[in-house]
Amino acid sequence: MYTKPTRSNQQTLFFNLESQLNQKHPLYLLANKIDWNVFEEAFNPLYCEDNGRPCKPIRRMVGLLILKHVRNVSDESVVEQWQENVYYQYFCGEQELQTGVPCTPTELVAFRKRIGESGIELILKESVRVNDDHDETDKAFIDSTVQEKNVTFPTDAKLTRKIIGRVLKINGKLKLPMRQSYKFVVKELARDQRFRNHPKNRKKALKADRKMKTIALRLLRELERNLEKRGLLEGYAESIAMYFKVLSQRKDSKDKIYSLHEPEVQCISKGKEHKKYEFGNKVSIVRTWNGLIVGALSFRNEYYGHTIDASLEQTERLTGRRPKLLAGDRGYRGQKRSEQTEVVIPGVPNKGDSYYIKRKKHELFCKRAGIEPVIGHLKSDHWLCRNFYARVFGDNINVMLSAAAFNFKRAMRLLFALLRLEIFQPFYSVLLIMPPVKRIPAVAVEREKGAF
Repeated sequence: MYTKPTRSNQQTLFFNLESQLNQKHPLYLLANKIDWNVFEEAFNPLYCEDNGRPCKPIRRMVGLLILKHVRNVSDESVVEQWQENVYYQYFCGEQELQTGVPCTPTELVAFRKRIGESGIELILKESVRVNDDHDETDKAFIDSTVQEKNVTFPTDAKLTRKIIGRVLKINGKLKLPMRQSYKFVVKELARDQRFRNHPKNRKKALKADRKMKTIALRLLRELERNLEKRGLLEGYAESIAMYFKVLSQRKDSKDKIYSLHEPEVQCISKGKEHKKYEFGNKVSIVRTWNGLIVGALSFRNEYYGHTIDASLEQTERLTGRRPKLLAGDRGYRGQKRSEQTEVVIPGVPNKGDSYYIKRKKHELFCKRAGIEPVIGHLKSDHWLCRNFYARVFGDNINVMLSAAAFNFKRAMRLLFALLRLEIFQPFYSVLLIMPPVKRIPAVAVEREKGAF
C-alpha cells in the first residue's frame, strides 16, 4: 500500500540531520540536486492505495539503489552501511538519525522488479539531468563491451556433474525410487577427470567423461519415467528438456547452454590476449563530448552496427534529441547513417584529405578513445564487471544502474568543484585586481649596491 511521505519543517528536540551535517559534502549536495518528486509520481501508481502493508518510502528505495552502484557494494552491504552512515540516511530522505535498518535486502530485489526497466531508465534519465553541462550533444561516441555474468567457467564435465546433482536433489525432494544413485561412482570419476591436460591422464579423463554422461542420461530417463507415473512431469518438463539438451550438445552445436541457472548466457570472443572468451552479454555505451553517459543498453551477442539504432533511440529518450555525429571504432563498419545521425570511424584518413581535415579526424580519434576509460570505471567502480542480477531482466537493468551511478558520481565531483570555486572566488578576484609586481633586474640591484 502506498503512503504519502510526510515531511515537516517544525523544529525537533532530536538530532536534525539537515542542520548538523556538513553541507559541503558531495552526497549532501547531490541529495538536494536530484528531483525526487519525479520518482514519487512515476512509482506511486505501482502500489495499491487502500490495501496491504504500507510500503517503504520510494525515495529511500531509489536512494539505496543509487548508493549501491555509486559505492560498488551489494544489497546486504548497502543496507548495513545505511544504518551506520548519516549521509546515506539524509540522501534517502531522513530528517532524523535512524538506528534501525532501512529495509531487508530482498525488498530491494522486489523493488527493482516492481519498477521494471522503465523505472531504472527513469533513474538514468535523472542522472543525465543533474549534470548541467550535458547540452553539447551534437557529437557523441559509442562503444561496446561484455557484461560478464556471475557464472563459473563452463566445461562439459562440470555441467554433467551439476545435472547429476540436480537430478538426485529432485529424487530426494519427491522421494522417488532409484535403482542406483551412483554417488560413489561419480566421486571416483570426478577424481579421474582432474589433470586432463597431462599426457598420461588424457585417455583416463576422456573415458571418465563418457561414463559420467552415460550415468547422467540414465538418471534423467529414470526420473522422467517416475515423474510421469506420478503425474508431476509437467512441472519439471522445461528443466528436463534443458538437461537433455546440455548432455547432447557438442563443440560445434548452435545455441549452446553454458550455465544451468543462467541459460541465456552467451559465449563472446573479442580477441583479448588475456581472456579469449567471456560469458555474459554485450552492452552498448554512448558518451557525449563532455564525458557524460547518455545511452546504456544491453544486447545478447549482436553485431556492433546493429546496436546503433536502439542506442540512439534511448539517447533521444534521455536527452530529448539525437547527436548529429556518432563516432565509433572499426567494429561499427557497415552502417554510415541512422536517420539524421552520421556514423563515422575516426582515424581513417582518405587520400584526398587536406591537412586540416586530417587533423580534425585525428582529434576526433583521440577524443573517441576517451570512452575506453569510462567503460573501465563502469566495470571497476560501479558493478558492471560481474553481473549478479538474474536472467535477461538483470542484464538490462545492471548496465543502466551502472551508467546512472557513473553520472551521479560525476555530478558529485562537479558540485563539489563549483562549491570550492565559490569559496575561493573572492581571493581570485583580489589577485586579478592587484597590479603586477615590477621585477627589478639583478644587474640593477648590484649597480645600486655599488658592485659596478
